[in-house]
Amino acid sequence: MKYIGAHVSTEGGVANAPLEAVAIGAKSFALFTGSSNRWTSKAIAEEEAEAFKENCRRGGFQAWQILPHDNFLINLGSPDPQKLHLSRKSFLEEMKRCEQLGLTMLNFHPGSHVNAIEEEKCLDLIADSINLTLEQTEGVTAVLESTAGQGSNLGHRFEHLAHIISRVDDKTRVGVCIDTCHTYSAGYDLAEEEGYKKTWEEFDKTIGRDYLRALHLNDDLRKLGSRIDRHAEIGKGTLGMEFFKRLVNDPRFDNMPIILETPNPAIWPEEIKLLYGLIDRQ
Repeated sequence: MKYIGAHVSTEGGVANAPLEAVAIGAKSFALFTGSSNRWTSKAIAEEEAEAFKENCRRGGFQAWQILPHDNFLINLGSPDPQKLHLSRKSFLEEMKRCEQLGLTMLNFHPGSHVNAIEEEKCLDLIADSINLTLEQTEGVTAVLESTAGQGSNLGHRFEHLAHIISRVDDKTRVGVCIDTCHTYSAGYDLAEEEGYKKTWEEFDKTIGRDYLRALHLNDDLRKLGSRIDRHAEIGKGTLGMEFFKRLVNDPRFDNMPIILETPNPAIWPEEIKLLYGLIDRQ
């Protein structure tokens, strides 16, 4: 079964996120548990955490259907000692917030070498950062998101993600989220049937299917291999509607959160309905 949803708002408190998800017809959802652009966030009151759990229960959401995202300042591979310290501290806080909310995953962009260190050294720093955080937390999986490779961001090659995973001590608590826009912009031809097949074969060979925890489902405003991160509405970009029909009928992506981050939240209910309508009924 497919669990399609979107990255919903937490305006008024995190307890409102599952209510927003229900309102748009989502069967999974993503959220920021705090600020998306600050190193630290206001603590979540216990009453708010309990309300979040209760609203999830009422909405029919289990923890594995929810994919929180960390803040955008974090760079776990930063070559700057101060920024690396801030990033690790903030990432730990994000993981602790997930623990408090009863969530089991935290999605994040791997990191950037900012043209100051070698790629491999940056990847090693990211793995070290993950290890430090996992040692201080329980029950939350660190989920690496594939990137478009814009600027000096790493994670746009499956080999990058595999390298990080290889150096994580507790491999039961590390996984991958593939963003379809990012992956296409990174040069993996998901749009064509043969390219789609080869991309997932390469994922299985390089990383391993068991590490796939979630998808970010976005069309792409840019061409294949652009290395630019620009999301488009479903079926209105360079990936095209045939790609989405192929994916929602692919059993490899059953029973995991499939999250829309398309640019117009007002049409998320229509996009979710559209995607479910593409599923072949046997």
